[in-house]
Amino acid sequence: MQIGKIGTAMSLASFMALGLSGCNDSDTVNAGEPKQADLGYRDVKLLEVGGLKFKDLNRNNKLDPYEDWRLDATTRANNLASLMTTAEKAGLMMHGTLPLSAGRVDVEAAKKEIVDNAVNTFITRMAGNPNYISHDNNQIQQAAEGTRLGIPIIISTDPRNHFTNDPNATSIVAGSFSQWPETLGFAAIDDVELMKKFGDIARREYRAVGIQMALSPQADLATEPRWGRINGTFGEDNQISKRMTQAYIEGFQNGSNGLNKDSVITVVKHFAGGGPQLSGLDPHNSYGKEQVYPGDNFEYHLVPFEGAFAAKVASVMPYYGQPLDLWYKDALIESVGFGFNKQVLTDILRGRYAFDGVILSDWGILSDCDGTCITGMSDAQVSAGISPFAVVPIGMPWGVETLTRQERIVKAVDAGIDQFGGTSDPSDLIAAVEEQQITTARLDASVVRILKQKFVLGLFENPYVDETAAATLVGNNDFQQQATDAQRRSHVLLKNDNNLLPMSLTGKKVFLYNVNAEVAASYGLTVVNTPEAADIAVLRVNTPYQTDPHYPFGAVHFGQLGFDDQASVVLDEKPGIYSGSADYQIIKQVKLQGIPTITSIYLDRPAILTNIVDKTDALLANFGSSDATLFDIISGKAKPEGKLPFELPSSWDAVLQQKEDVPHDSANPLYPIHAGMSL
Repeated sequence: MQIGKIGTAMSLASFMALGLSGCNDSDTVNAGEPKQADLGYRDVKLLEVGGLKFKDLNRNNKLDPYEDWRLDATTRANNLASLMTTAEKAGLMMHGTLPLSAGRVDVEAAKKEIVDNAVNTFITRMAGNPNYISHDNNQIQQAAEGTRLGIPIIISTDPRNHFTNDPNATSIVAGSFSQWPETLGFAAIDDVELMKKFGDIARREYRAVGIQMALSPQADLATEPRWGRINGTFGEDNQISKRMTQAYIEGFQNGSNGLNKDSVITVVKHFAGGGPQLSGLDPHNSYGKEQVYPGDNFEYHLVPFEGAFAAKVASVMPYYGQPLDLWYKDALIESVGFGFNKQVLTDILRGRYAFDGVILSDWGILSDCDGTCITGMSDAQVSAGISPFAVVPIGMPWGVETLTRQERIVKAVDAGIDQFGGTSDPSDLIAAVEEQQITTARLDASVVRILKQKFVLGLFENPYVDETAAATLVGNNDFQQQATDAQRRSHVLLKNDNNLLPMSLTGKKVFLYNVNAEVAASYGLTVVNTPEAADIAVLRVNTPYQTDPHYPFGAVHFGQLGFDDQASVVLDEKPGIYSGSADYQIIKQVKLQGIPTITSIYLDRPAILTNIVDKTDALLANFGSSDATLFDIISGKAKPEGKLPFELPSSWDAVLQQKEDVPHDSANPLYPIHAGMSL
């Protein structure tokens, strides 16, 4: 980056101040003399007009309106759109994936997509050292700066600030992003200000490394307990989900007035509400594509999105699900995936809710699978350990499987899609425009929406970040202390026989399961290898689940929710590998010894705990928390504040009798929604 009075990198102090300035980039020019914008650049020249500096992004030696930072975002976006070719506009409407090599961005491969396909929005899946992430993102911005019009890149990410339990690790890896409970944990606490604080801190960490878009939050509802994506939701209470969704977005977007220069774009998903999937099967796989409403409860699933719209969310992502027999205002909704559904995206999202931001499709809805998408792998391929991604076409074009890729693009754009997730190939969109299947005016409407976001974020002035400052800011002690406190608060206490908790730990011999021994020792415990030698037992177990390795997204946890001895199960004639037997054997083994037992279960879905509630003295639920926070609760250093964000059913039969779209409707639940004890 050019270093000087104009081309300066953002300092650590600047990053720490993000969100504190109260700046809001509206569509108007400030009154009075304009203040020189901070310009970050590497290869372009500067123009001087009236004593002010501007970047000559298209290298024509004159100041074009889109280069003039004094003008509003709409004017600049319209001007730039008028200068773009059809190919450049089509590339703008693609949302690719940054290619990786040995964990780092393959800059040369990315350059090819940026230059050849004019793509300038990418998801990054790069993890690790924030210094490396910021450096590689700067390299990508430099490549974009060298294109014909110098349009900067928007880099997106899936959530990366939630704790994942690993009993072999004693702490969060130094320099990583701050680690908070999952969104279910925030729903369990139900603290709007805490949710905003999380979004604010994650926003600063994202912007520090050059990430400007969050592919979150997930406003879907957990009304179907078998569904495999519940751990990304705020549970099944639509009012909790509504206020958490709003607070999440306000934190990430740096206020409640829409985007400004310090925002991270949020993409609320998955409109019009994922969750009510037939039998809880997920539409990442062909056998889970149907979305059903047996309780006629479609409106219930729209409520969380009202929180997003109140926060002026910048972008919306529709789901893959193909609605069956869904009626809205006396009209039958077309049975196609929501990304192709004009009634949902234009009539409801654009019309009823007046949403005027970017509609980004979910990944892979355009894949050309000739009607046989995701046909699965053979047992031999599974046994050989062959990656399904290497042998199976991946795509989720539900309801339009027989259409060509170009026909799918036409239908999706007509429905309301502005940008296509997971692809860098604009060829069919270009062809559709050239063949007059999509008008130039319709293309320009999407292009202007996407460009406005880049302008409001200030990326045309400075898309670069300070790599040294990023490494210092991301995951700093203050951020992590706040995150750890949230982990503690999110625990839910479900059982505490004889007031076992809190308890003194010093000097006790403990048997551990899925708990780090070094962490336990730091609390004065002596770790022993068998329950027979222990004074107490501390066990961490997971919600049982089923997976199907025959399919590309077989890692999605679905199906069975209860603890059992069997090693495999069949759900609705779908084969699966069952996870709950190993945990159950340990629980039963410890119970035989009669020692005080504390069990913490990770609830990524509503587990059936009927078989284990009588085999433990204290029962806690967590939604992503460290071993240290668990011992803080056990020892009384901290108190659990969480309440269940969904009910826990008492039996599998009760689950089967539920309606997919209706919340907390199982018969005689073991624990009702909002259950939770105090210490």
